[in-house]
Amino acid sequence: MEEMIQAFFNADIARAAMPIVLAGLLNTLLMSLLVVPLGLMGGLALALGAHSRHPLVRWPLMAWVDFFRAFPPLVLLVLLFAGLPFAGLELGGFACVAIAFFLNTGAYYGEILRAGIESIPHGQVEAARSTGLSRLQTTTYIVLPQAVRNVLPDLLSNTLEVVKLTSLGSVVAVPELLYQARQAQSVTYNATPIVMAAVIYFLILWPLVRLLSRLENRALAGRG
Repeated sequence: MEEMIQAFFNADIARAAMPIVLAGLLNTLLMSLLVVPLGLMGGLALALGAHSRHPLVRWPLMAWVDFFRAFPPLVLLVLLFAGLPFAGLELGGFACVAIAFFLNTGAYYGEILRAGIESIPHGQVEAARSTGLSRLQTTTYIVLPQAVRNVLPDLLSNTLEVVKLTSLGSVVAVPELLYQARQAQSVTYNATPIVMAAVIYFLILWPLVRLLSRLENRALAGRG
């Protein structure tokens, strides 16, 4: 037991590694604040485009969503990081993460929002248009607020996955939480920094998990 405590829960190493791990936490939070809004904006554009009346707009966007939902985000990130320099684009790891997550998570957000938009009865759209609202006003004030509310648990669940996926940034040397913890581990030859990173991820995500559970229970109660 003593050996396990020294290997995974060493207090001295935890104190020494804390500044390094907290620096990684800050980068993880900054990355999340960047990629989640990017994904939501990309998803909203894809969801609205998927409802276009023009097949030349609708079909390519649907193919785009299917492709990036099926493409592994880690492979996409590595391809961008290793391939863009051959195209003359010298982007850092942080920018590659932002682009990869915009493409990948935008496709997932788009599919969720598309389902939310389709859940709104068409009669509400017709009623709104009959009062003189334009198509844009109807979408903005009538359709989207209800659509987001209907799929809010799914949006939160996907956001949880996005925050956890930020750990992939360590593959391209982005100094986020996991990368910094691994750096501290390589210096101390001890797994305590990795345990610290795991605890921090839990503390960040657990409130969102509880909120998601409450929303799901409320939705089930409403249907009942």
